[in-house]
Order: sequence, then structure tokens, then C-alpha cells
Amino acid sequence: MSLKHVVIGGGTGFVGKRLAKCLLADGYEVTTISRMPAIKAMTWHDLEKDGLPEGTSAVVNLAGQNVLDPTRRWTPGFKQNVWNSRINSTAACARAIERATVKPRVFVSISGVSHYAAGPKPNTEDSAPVEHDFMSRLCVEWERAANLGDNSTCRGVRVRSGVVIGREGGMIASLILPFWFGAGGPIGDGSHDLPWIHVDDLCGMIKFAIEKPEVKGVLNGVAPQLITNKDF
Repeated sequence: MSLKHVVIGGGTGFVGKRLAKCLLADGYEVTTISRMPAIKAMTWHDLEKDGLPEGTSAVVNLAGQNVLDPTRRWTPGFKQNVWNSRINSTAACARAIERATVKPRVFVSISGVSHYAAGPKPNTEDSAPVEHDFMSRLCVEWERAANLGDNSTCRGVRVRSGVVIGREGGMIASLILPFWFGAGGPIGDGSHDLPWIHVDDLCGMIKFAIEKPEVKGVLNGVAPQLITNKDF
């Protein structure tokens, strides 16, 4: 099996669309999973009912409610949607992989750097999780949902992403409106760290994880320069 048919959960989102474009340009076949049916796409219901398309060689899950949407308040209902959209989609991908007669070679799942404790001490892929708030607990459960088990023949890669930036979406797009009306600025005193990554670098990291069989486990998807919210 060649690594040329990639199924992308959340393939119609900011990162998903950019990743699909990157893979298609390099000769990959891409199928997206989204809530609404589209050309060369399947719904989450299709995935649960029919499983992965025949010949799927890699699965990437990027699905999840945008937590940076400035028009949404962090109500209990919104937080539940943030949680469910990540955990349920990741678990659905994992179940589909385990049910597949011929399993994909790799499952790349996204989580976040909220997995780590905040503070001056640098964190690496080996740093232990600290479940101290909603986002940190979410990241731990997010990765747990992606677990295929020690005996799975499908290689698992978890990318702990920082805030994703780019012209067409992500944090930049979310900040345009408040700054346009003069309401933008640092959060609090602006001194807390803001790990970030450009969307093209994140897509390159995911593609690297797909193509390199020696890559498994955790990758930190952040820029090497650590800045604060005020610096940003």
C-alpha cells in the first residue's frame, strides 16, 4: 500500500483545507470527513456506518469547534461543544481504523499545548500532563481518544499544536474584528506565553508524520521562538 490516500477529519476547516491542498499538489488522493456531504467527502455518519474508504493509507483528524471565535461566549453549552467535537470525532476515527480489514499505516491526531503546565520551565514531548483547567483536561482526553492500543498495526502520531496563524483563518482571522473596532489588545497584562505555529508549518509537520515511518508518539507543533501575548 502506498501512502497516497489520506482521509482528513475536519477537512473543510482552516487547517484541513490547507492540508488537503498541500497533499493534492503532491499527488495524494484526499477524502474529507465533514458534517455536510460534498464532492470527494464523507460525513461522520458515513464513517460510522461504512468505515474508511477502501485503500485508505493515512487518517488525520483536525475536527473541532473553533475556541477563538470572538462571537461566542464560553457558556457551558459552548464548552460542551468544544469538548464533544474533538473527543467524539477523534474516537470515531480510532474506531474506524480498528474496524478496517486493511488498516491505514498511520493515524495523525491533533491536540494542544494546554497539555502542559504554564510557567518559565520549558516543556518537551516528554513533559507530564497537568490537568488543572478545562483546556488541559480536554487535551488529555483528546489524546486518550486517539489511542489505538499497544498491539495496533497502525502507527499513531499526536501533534500538540500551538495557536495556528495564517491569513485565511486561525487566530489572525479571529482578531481582525475586535482590532478593527479598536477593542483589541493583550489579554490581562500580556505576560503569559503564546506558543504559535504557522498553518503551512503545521501542514508540513503532518505531512512529515504521514511519510516517515519512524515518526510515532508525540510531536510539539510550535515555532521555536516563544513569545508572550503582549509581544504578539
